[in-house]
Amino acid sequence: MSTLNILALSGSLRTASTNTALIRAASELAPEGVSIQLYDYSGLPFYNSDVDLPEAVSEFKQAIADSHGVLIATPEYNYSVPGVLKNAIDWASRPAYESVFRDKPTGVISAAASFVGGARAQQHLKTILLGMGTPVFAWPELLVGTAHKKFDGGKLVDETTAGMLSDYVAGFTAWVRSAATTAATP
Repeated sequence: MSTLNILALSGSLRTASTNTALIRAASELAPEGVSIQLYDYSGLPFYNSDVDLPEAVSEFKQAIADSHGVLIATPEYNYSVPGVLKNAIDWASRPAYESVFRDKPTGVISAAASFVGGARAQQHLKTILLGMGTPVFAWPELLVGTAHKKFDGGKLVDETTAGMLSDYVAGFTAWVRSAATTAATP
């Protein structure tokens, strides 16, 4: 395998989102041979199983299927996962037990204004993913508390956080590469 392709999803659609900035920083810190690409899923309609699969959803599911792994950065809204992210996951989770997330190595990181850094949202998201048969990267975890103080103009400026993110990205991508290699071995 030459390039390891990671699809990244930000749980916030805000232009100045610290979670989107966290993904961009992760992309910059990715080891050689790793591509982390942010996917814009803002055009997905509200989930409705009565509706034929919209083209935007088909494209979203194909992007997940084509990736070696998924990296999700989530803020914490009302102690949980943002509705837009949950909506996207609900679309990708269908059909049940045959989701494109099934067996797809996935990492969860978060940035939040609170000092706990999105811990509750991460836990809820991990529970949702595990319920779909999605392996979730366990360690090291990355929670960026008081995130508004660690970014400036969309750039990660806190050196300690950058070091932790670098460690996370290295561990996560090694885990995804290992899973991809194992899956490719007959």
